[in-house]
Amino acid sequence: MKSFDFDFFVIGAGSGGVRASRIAADLGARVAVAEERDFGGTCVNMGCVPKKLFSYAAHYAEDWQDSRGFGWNPGAPEFHWETLLANKNREISRLNGIYREILASRGIRIFSERARLAGPNLVEVGGKRHSARCILLATGGWPWKNPFPGNELAITSNEIFHLSKLPRAMLIYGGGYIATEFASILHGLGVEVTLVYRGDTLLRGFDEDLRTFITRTLASKFRLELNRQIVEIERIDTGQLRVILDSGKEYRVGETLCATGRRPMTQDLGLEHTAIRTSSRGAIQVDGRFETSEPGVFAVGDVIDRVTLTPVALAEGQLVARRLFGEQDRQMDYQYIPSAVFCHPNIATVGRTEVEARANGEAYEVYQSQTRPMKHSLSGRDEQAFIKLIVHSESQRVIGLHLAAPDAGELAQGFAVAMNCGATKAHFDQTIGIHPTLAEELVTLRTPR
Repeated sequence: MKSFDFDFFVIGAGSGGVRASRIAADLGARVAVAEERDFGGTCVNMGCVPKKLFSYAAHYAEDWQDSRGFGWNPGAPEFHWETLLANKNREISRLNGIYREILASRGIRIFSERARLAGPNLVEVGGKRHSARCILLATGGWPWKNPFPGNELAITSNEIFHLSKLPRAMLIYGGGYIATEFASILHGLGVEVTLVYRGDTLLRGFDEDLRTFITRTLASKFRLELNRQIVEIERIDTGQLRVILDSGKEYRVGETLCATGRRPMTQDLGLEHTAIRTSSRGAIQVDGRFETSEPGVFAVGDVIDRVTLTPVALAEGQLVARRLFGEQDRQMDYQYIPSAVFCHPNIATVGRTEVEARANGEAYEVYQSQTRPMKHSLSGRDEQAFIKLIVHSESQRVIGLHLAAPDAGELAQGFAVAMNCGATKAHFDQTIGIHPTLAEELVTLRTPR
């Protein structure tokens, strides 16, 4: 057998790369990892973790208002962006250290610089080439901006976490996860928010009824400009940005956040030295076991652009490592993956949307409810929660669950376990609800729509 410098060389120390490296090392492989930025990838540094911390901060504004209905007289709230930023940075730094220690404690060779493929079984780092029996590409994704005049003046989800101060007004461009989450967060932190989206309903790809509900709910909190696009941004004498829409309408804001999507990070990765193929979006193409068209080179996470969620990258990386070094050959199951959007209120979803069920030719039933959470009977806030179940008519298996409610992600996680175990509507019906909770609504829906 040919001798290699390493058994496993991982490019990218985000969620998928670190998980694969750790498991491979625990299974006895000689592992190296190259990461040119901060350890933990997008999720830890410019994604899930800091975003959720900001979301917690933003929720206090509504909680503060709601408390009056429960007898509190809280006075005028005072928010300090600098304090939140400093505390967030300290926590992220702590997590960076933990990720690095996970690798170092297992004897994994760490390269804190950019790595590129130099040919089959070859990785170049710092001008030196290293051979590896297997290579894993886990470089993640990067924010992408629509091409229009002045787009260089807009920030992305990378820079939003490092603003030295919050602007009085901000325009957000986009209608997906990042746009809706930051519109809610910034609104909660006291920024005057305008959300511009080219479609008529937010969150494309989610269940249509859920999309309609959350679009209407968010429109009651901040300004939505739907079916609109930015045609130009320019800086004016006051230092503000003038944002011009295709309707001719103009907004003057302190910052513009461009949240129009992310692209796989495959540029300058040395793919041209291999037989690796990519999609039109730059995503690395892999087979069912995450192997590329170059034998011995694998890819997981956002760089393959399948399901761009941190827990999915973790699962994919684990499957690769265990197949290569642990003799376990399992396929990834993408069918009942839960996900959440941390807008206010939160969204959570598991399984098929109604459009997907219809496209599959499945006969299905829909159980749906809209209710006012008990908390708001005293808070005085007229905010509703939305619940929807999609049930396969013949098997009665619950194949779709869609929520918009406070802490929807926490609520949906347990139901995702049940759905992965094949739970039917009868299982939901025979489960005793916890009273009084919003969660009990999911096991008391009796009449199809």
